[in-house]
Amino acid sequence: MTTASRRSAHYTLLAVTTLSLAPLAACGKQSEAPADQTAVVQTIGPDNMAVATSDTLSSGPSISGTLAADREARLRAEVAGAVLQTYADAGQRVNAGTVLARIDDAAVRDAALSARSGVTQASVAAQQAERELQRARTLAAAGAIADRDVESAERANLSAQAGLAEAQARLSSAEKNLRNTVVRAPFAGIVAEKAVSPGDIVTPGSAMFTVIDPRSLRVEASVPAMSLGEVRVGAPVTFTVNGADRALTGRVTRIAPMVNAQTKQVAIQASVPNNAGVLVAGLFVEGRVSSQKRVGVLVPEQAVDQTGITPSVMRLKGGKVEKVDVLLGLRDEVAERVEVTTGLASGDTVLLGAARGISVGVPVTVSAPSDAPGQRAATKGVIPVTDTTKPISKN
Repeated sequence: MTTASRRSAHYTLLAVTTLSLAPLAACGKQSEAPADQTAVVQTIGPDNMAVATSDTLSSGPSISGTLAADREARLRAEVAGAVLQTYADAGQRVNAGTVLARIDDAAVRDAALSARSGVTQASVAAQQAERELQRARTLAAAGAIADRDVESAERANLSAQAGLAEAQARLSSAEKNLRNTVVRAPFAGIVAEKAVSPGDIVTPGSAMFTVIDPRSLRVEASVPAMSLGEVRVGAPVTFTVNGADRALTGRVTRIAPMVNAQTKQVAIQASVPNNAGVLVAGLFVEGRVSSQKRVGVLVPEQAVDQTGITPSVMRLKGGKVEKVDVLLGLRDEVAERVEVTTGLASGDTVLLGAARGISVGVPVTVSAPSDAPGQRAATKGVIPVTDTTKPISKN
């Protein structure tokens, strides 16, 4: 075969090979096209989303403390003796003047009778001395007795009058002790503590009962010294307590004039109306003094990424994720929400938790929980959506 013939055969082989591979390449492009055109869709739950809302935001120093009764009486024995009977137990409501207990008054009653007798004798002696003084002055005016006799009558009269006053004081003390053998409630309220039982021996100062008025309580708390400038008398206080399913409010009534040297805290007191009787003294309190209040766009704190130079949030818009830089305002420590002054509008959807790690531009669908109605009602700020995920067809 000549050189020209060999070259012709080589070109023919290349053409055939090229034509045979072209359909395969075309088939390969057709099989890869759907993969290139289909984007990965992320599915998240409603718990990973929240809605920016326009609401009233309160800001101020946080407080913690306890509830105490604004009116509290710790009743103690004022006379010695045995407790004969008690008429009230802890938790019982009482009126002003209600008898709570009786103490044996035998010895006190004898002392009162003796004091009353002493007053009678001193009264007779005082009257006699008064008459003697008047007689002496009459005789002295007539020149029948000397002036020294009048002076003697005056001294006797003064002594008798002093004896009468002393006897009356002893009687008053004895009658007071007699009244103190009956222990009464000083005002209407509830018996918080009962420290005695029938048969107990008490002495002056022994604890017997504690009565409180539950209609008005006070919060005894403290604030950091650095936040003292944000606290004033009359400022509203919002707090929560164990056993109450809602936030309660009160007002600052007192601010301590000095800082605790160990804790660097300043003690404050706030009045708390309790006409409904839902609160009891001794409960632990957590809350905040509302020093500032305004309306703004609020989002949960966990929606904001503050690790960068500028705070940002991941917003879901048009079914895709986008990153938005924001400016922050006041922070609500109790509700764990923060104000967004620029970057978001009320109604915008932001991502929470692990969903914040989704890349910008990725499409997102939201899957409804198994008990969607119940969880949507119980989850605050979560978008109510239906399940938009669909099974992938095998065909």
